[in-house]
Amino acid sequence: MSPQTAQIHLVSSHPQVYEPSDDSFALVDALLADRANLLEHHPTVVCMEVGCGSGYVITSLALMLAQEGSGVDYFATDINPNAVRVTQETSEAHGVHVELICTDIASGLNSRLEGLVDVMVVNPPYVPTPKRLAVIGKPRLGLEGSMILPVADKLLSKKGWMYLVTITENNPSQICLQMRKKGYAARIVLQRSTEEESLHIIKFWRDYDSEVETAEVGSTNKTFPTRVVDSLLSQLSRLACDPTPSNAWRLMVESTRNKTMEEHFKKQESRLQELL
Repeated sequence: MSPQTAQIHLVSSHPQVYEPSDDSFALVDALLADRANLLEHHPTVVCMEVGCGSGYVITSLALMLAQEGSGVDYFATDINPNAVRVTQETSEAHGVHVELICTDIASGLNSRLEGLVDVMVVNPPYVPTPKRLAVIGKPRLGLEGSMILPVADKLLSKKGWMYLVTITENNPSQICLQMRKKGYAARIVLQRSTEEESLHIIKFWRDYDSEVETAEVGSTNKTFPTRVVDSLLSQLSRLACDPTPSNAWRLMVESTRNKTMEEHFKKQESRLQELL
């Protein structure tokens, strides 16, 4: 029986390439936990990793999908040429073909992959620890989300899913709200605490119900605020689903929800007054 994840002893390495660590293992474990849904999702075009590092994650994803994912093209990008070479060695050692591009996030690939990516995995170098700084050469703001999220929105297909690694300091609830504004729902697939950080693996997918609600504003403006608030509350509550998140996470979600609701009511009341 073929392994469902990349084997550590077959993962290549380089002094300037981030090796598989707690966050890498958490992302692969989240994909394993969601594997049944991934197989039912049946990716048919492209699966992609942004920031592939050692190639452990994209290789594991390809092995998980195996025969069910036949015909799928696997892409991986990294700004570090050493990481591109290491990922190639890792994937080849597992008999997996991955098309590798040395680029920043997905620069130069928009026209080629726009709307084609069924599954995207992203484990950004989000923490400026000495180990990561030695690899990426610069500290990271809370996730570089302003760059990654718009790229994901452009490349994901209509049924595209994105699995994103975050930590508490990245303010995951705000990331989810940013994606919500783009029409995405979200849920935590896995939460794991280590000695250094609290990891959250968040899955995003297009929520067409929210798009329908937005389109109906013109004809149902008097009920719009309640419906939107209910929808947003539902999505924020979904972020606190199992595995059980920490109390700090719950408090952060609750605080963000209350602030967002207050701001939303004010904006909608003003908008309704103008319409009426």
